[in-house]
Amino acid sequence: MAYDYIITGAGPAGCVLASRLSEDPTVRVLLLEAGGGDWNPLFHMPAGFAKMTKGVASWGWETVPQKHMNGRVLRYTQAKVIGGGSSINAQLYTRGNAADYDLWASEDGCEGWDYRSILPYFKRAEDNQRFADDYHSYGGPLGVSMPVSALPICDAYIKAGQELGIPYNHDFNGKQQAGVGFYQLTQRNRRRSSASLAYLSPIKGRKNLTVRTGARVTRIVLEGMRAVGVEVVTERGSEIIRAEREVLVTSGAIGSPKLLLQSGIGPAEHLSAVGVKVQHDLQGVGSNLQDHLDLFVISECTGDHTYDGVAKLHRTVWAGLEYVLFRTGPVASSLFETGGFWYADPDARSPDIQFHLGLGSGIEAGVEKLKNAGVTLNSAYLHPRSRGTVRLRSADPSAPPLIDPNYWSDPHDLKMSLEGLRIAREIMQQDALKPFVMAERLPGPKVNTEQELFDYGCANAKTDHHPVGTCKMGTGADAVVGLDLKVRGLEGLRVCDSSVMPRVPSCNTNAPTIMVGEKGADIIRGLEPLPGAIFAHERNDIRPRARSDIR
Repeated sequence: MAYDYIITGAGPAGCVLASRLSEDPTVRVLLLEAGGGDWNPLFHMPAGFAKMTKGVASWGWETVPQKHMNGRVLRYTQAKVIGGGSSINAQLYTRGNAADYDLWASEDGCEGWDYRSILPYFKRAEDNQRFADDYHSYGGPLGVSMPVSALPICDAYIKAGQELGIPYNHDFNGKQQAGVGFYQLTQRNRRRSSASLAYLSPIKGRKNLTVRTGARVTRIVLEGMRAVGVEVVTERGSEIIRAEREVLVTSGAIGSPKLLLQSGIGPAEHLSAVGVKVQHDLQGVGSNLQDHLDLFVISECTGDHTYDGVAKLHRTVWAGLEYVLFRTGPVASSLFETGGFWYADPDARSPDIQFHLGLGSGIEAGVEKLKNAGVTLNSAYLHPRSRGTVRLRSADPSAPPLIDPNYWSDPHDLKMSLEGLRIAREIMQQDALKPFVMAERLPGPKVNTEQELFDYGCANAKTDHHPVGTCKMGTGADAVVGLDLKVRGLEGLRVCDSSVMPRVPSCNTNAPTIMVGEKGADIIRGLEPLPGAIFAHERNDIRPRARSDIR
């Protein structure tokens, strides 16, 4: 059977496209997902995130040795389940800074993707529990709500940030981004609101939408310079499925360039080197990889102030019952519900450090777990200058890709990352946290010099799971797609996911990826763009007046 549109991955953008395009009953849409369904209860319990970075529903990939980090190889969790990253992430709803998108337009040539132009698509997606103003809306598919299982240590952290000179902010997606406070979460009725649950579950009955799981797309089929379908591998073997209108690549910032390269679309010299026949020489495919690298402080608590103790069997059972019966307790927590944005560089255009307060130790894979209750404060530098690549390991589509974020290749990124870590350490030492925090265990009081902090970072840093940019949108010679998301030089083929972002937004990337899906759906359907946002007040971030203001 032929379809009008074939969508190559059921991540956040793919779910949005499947929902929006199938609103027209005359259009036949096929959504393909290599992973399985989200039937496991862990996908819907907010605290299920703790299991996800440890391998549940992921490809199991890792980076190549990072030459600027003492050869460190990092785990690189990429989702393999319907809903993609939105089904396994920590559910933080952040959109970034207005300056991010204005730079897309002014410096990256992405006219029409400035903040005023894209804000209406953020709002269209949103069903906000609390806010309805210039920046927020309700009634959309995506549930957005406040945390329900915050602990007293969360309030103490917010006070500690203010003691250090970082103001309280009730809405990181509103008039200003800078400050400390509670994150809003992609949850509805105290359950995860993934893109699958938000965009696909309500339309299960649409006869013109077919969703297939366990179907790995290995190649885009080209006839001349036009994409006419895809090759799919399932347990039953391989098959060719034709697309009458377009193939829409939505396999993520790693999966999308991998698929294009497997199809012979990319840098000719690389394709020839790994034995893939060159179909279309497009130099930018797989380049421009950007990601947020995370450094963390772990402190031991003075008592049972976080959720570490819930790991004991009897408490795990009780926590599960509490959630099933009342939708409260530890299971209703995303475990990272408090945080904020501030400046490592006081002269930065906008906040350049993001904090996540983790209600425990060893929450994510590869992070040390303390014997007693602990608390984690993550810090990530948001404006990386380093650029990496995604390349093929071989011509075999089943082979893992070569993922090289090239962390700290620009010395400025290292300098700012270590400064963010220092600020995180200072927050944890403020008076407001003294009743809760006994002592810093990582990096530990003996780690203080630049070299010691560098070595600690090399040994312990982790990805924040925010890769973007590998199928860059723009008008320059290195762009892979145009402003209409069409792959340059080919017909019938677009890319629509986080890989088209020319630079990484200053935030978690789930909400921006959903925005790309929403705007992309209108572009594909030929609809007029939504009217640009009109503000009662301009967005304007608080800034540190002097270096002493964050000390």
